[in-house]
Amino acid sequence: MTAEPSIEKTATNGIRTALGVGGVLSLILGILILVWPGKTAMVVAAIIAIYAIAAGLVYAGLGIFAAGKGGWARLGHILLGVLFVIAGIVAFTNLGATAVTLAAFLGILVGIMWIIEGVVALTTLDLAVSKGWTVFYAIISLLAGITLLFSPLWGALVLWWLLGISAVVMGVIQIVRAFSFGK
Repeated sequence: MTAEPSIEKTATNGIRTALGVGGVLSLILGILILVWPGKTAMVVAAIIAIYAIAAGLVYAGLGIFAAGKGGWARLGHILLGVLFVIAGIVAFTNLGATAVTLAAFLGILVGIMWIIEGVVALTTLDLAVSKGWTVFYAIISLLAGITLLFSPLWGALVLWWLLGISAVVMGVIQIVRAFSFGK
């Protein structure tokens, strides 16, 4: 007998570890969203601000150091980079306002998508197997979308809480799967 674990056992342990780590991270994220929703939203806003600054530096660098590009392309990259850096800095100056703005934007975006989804469901009614369920789905989608457009912050708050609850539930399920996988 060899002391080395079999490839199958190694793969099983790797999958179990990945499930466990993913579950714990999901559980922690969900708890953070549920316990400190505003603070967690500000952390997300900070991450987006960091991304904007990093992307801005990359764009500015592309414009400055890209010798093969024409003058307008280089200037465009530099201006875009400066715009991204300014946006990131402005976002950092008031993370609370940035989080609220992001929430309103996402609420409006989801509302528009649900309205479009409802309209598409109605326009493809002739292809539907169950016309009754399709009409019901379209009406719910349209009503939910319109509700979000009139109250995007309320809708974003509800979606944020649902995300937190989902992350907790899915994290616990992943942790249970990690312990039971391969047995």
